[in-house]
Amino acid sequence: MPWTRRVGFIGLFALALACSEPEAASPAGDAASPPLPAAAPAAPTDDMQVPPPLLPRGLITNEAGVTPGYVLFNPSMSDTAYLVDNLGRVVHIWKTPYAPGGAMELLPNGHLLRGARDPEMLGFKTGGTGGILQELDWEGRVVWEWKLSDAGHVLHHDIEVLPSGNVLVLAWDVKTPAEARRAGRRIDQIPEQGLWPDVVLEIEPLRPRGAKIVWEWHVWDHLVQDHDPDADHHGDPAQAIGRLDLNAGAHAPQVDPAQLEQLKALGYVPADATPEDLRSDFLHVNAVAYHAGLDQIALSSPVMGEVWILDHGTTTVEAKGSSGGRAGQGGDFLYRWGNPAAYRRGSAAEQIFFYQHDVRWIPDGWPGAGNLMVFNNGRGRPGGAWSSVDEWTPPRGANGRYAQPSAGAFAPAALAWRYRAPDPASLFAPVISGAQRLENGNTLICAGTGGRFLEVTPAGEIVWEYRNPFWGDVRNVDGSLPQPRIDERPFAVFRATRVPADSPELVGRTLAPLDPQPAWYEWKPKAP
Repeated sequence: MPWTRRVGFIGLFALALACSEPEAASPAGDAASPPLPAAAPAAPTDDMQVPPPLLPRGLITNEAGVTPGYVLFNPSMSDTAYLVDNLGRVVHIWKTPYAPGGAMELLPNGHLLRGARDPEMLGFKTGGTGGILQELDWEGRVVWEWKLSDAGHVLHHDIEVLPSGNVLVLAWDVKTPAEARRAGRRIDQIPEQGLWPDVVLEIEPLRPRGAKIVWEWHVWDHLVQDHDPDADHHGDPAQAIGRLDLNAGAHAPQVDPAQLEQLKALGYVPADATPEDLRSDFLHVNAVAYHAGLDQIALSSPVMGEVWILDHGTTTVEAKGSSGGRAGQGGDFLYRWGNPAAYRRGSAAEQIFFYQHDVRWIPDGWPGAGNLMVFNNGRGRPGGAWSSVDEWTPPRGANGRYAQPSAGAFAPAALAWRYRAPDPASLFAPVISGAQRLENGNTLICAGTGGRFLEVTPAGEIVWEYRNPFWGDVRNVDGSLPQPRIDERPFAVFRATRVPADSPELVGRTLAPLDPQPAWYEWKPKAP
């Protein structure tokens, strides 16, 4: 299927999983520190030991210093998006026909751009799949849809609205086992379904149902491998640091059967998915961000433990090669950070990110402006599993280009800021989740697997905390509502977004608490 065709609907998805995410004490921020030593934190208290529905829900903390405004979120198995105020009261909802498909954004006109899951999706049995992107007006009417969901391609995880009104989306592009072998992938690391390399598409909405692809970037155009001298892309990964080592993630840990069952229970993957199905998603890019001043794109690959920066100032033709564009490097990585072992410029001991999500640039004029930030999930972190929010300063010159090391890893050698709980293991979300820097210097954190939102100050003080009390109303195929077991996470949320009270998106909108308030989910044990 040619990528330049016009398609009729749009989609995405990403959310939920089940995992421990217990109560945390008041957190502390680590300023200008190197990666923290994995100093034997206590084993995480597992929410599986306490039914998540029985934990405190709704508003937990509301202190002086919280950002005036609202928080937008969509529970992972719900067809409803919620806007809540700082007292935890729902002031607006959007009802849709579909389960969520990952990220969503409020547009300047107050419309909601929302990823959704295609109920007729073909072949993609892994987390993050979507297929449909919808624009809903304030009353919930669909004013635009686009769909990219077929046997060879599907949209997934994240979206980013550009100043032009165009939208960046992520997609998978299926490569057969034969194509993977020709590219130099290790044969023992090629699943039966082949590989799903990631693609970034810029689409121009064509309302009411359509879109035009106006720019694209394929990671498959930027490979290097030293496994097979007779295959394509043969070279030294340590000398081709602008390219992806096709075998760098060959030893990445796979989902075990117990974890896969949790994913199924939340609807994050289909009920018939197997560990083999998940292996094709060998990069799992889960976030896309854009910096208008630099005309650059940031991507997060949790499997690689890296963030990549791309030049958006290329044509689609230039984006396929290694020259042209604003930086003169075509579509090669301008910069990468988080795991120098991925490009043979460091050891496993130097890895910083462990299954990270939600890369973002901090906006100009805000504390930390120009820095990058991620929610570092901590899954597989040596010494213990704990999550953090990590901020760092990339080595960018006045011309927007990055210092290219002739040897060793990309700078910096230390973080600019880190948030972690005093008991690190008390904040652990192994998948999904995110973090958003706010204009006053606070940071909103979504520990997604437990549906827990925190706003913290630069010093790490919690000034607001809320636990999502809503669960899924997306029905099973037979029309029944799914019922969670005691060991499932029914309140998971892919990402939460702070919407300040003076945001243009909310001008002229009625934001009084709904009366009556939407009912919280009430957990009832199944009959024996």
